[in-house]
Amino acid sequence: MANRIVPLFLLLLLVAIHAQLWTGRGSVGHVQELRRQIAQQQAANAQARAANERLAAEVGDLKNGLEMVEEKARSELGMVRPSEIYVQVVRPAGK
Repeated sequence: MANRIVPLFLLLLLVAIHAQLWTGRGSVGHVQELRRQIAQQQAANAQARAANERLAAEVGDLKNGLEMVEEKARSELGMVRPSEIYVQVVRPAGK
């Protein structure tokens, strides 16, 4: 009787492990689904990274662009900030 119980127990254990491999958590299908989700997330991350880089470049351009606009407004139009005083020195025409 004991000779039959051990192989039967081992066979049941093998069936349980095999069932876990194909149907449970960590199964082949579950791992494939997780890999698919990882690939999707990596693609979404790459798109978000590219969008962030574009936005960072645009912010940099706007910051530099505003400095250039301010410089031109000061030199060509004589504009000043609210807390500044504008002084213009005019030389006589004859000298």
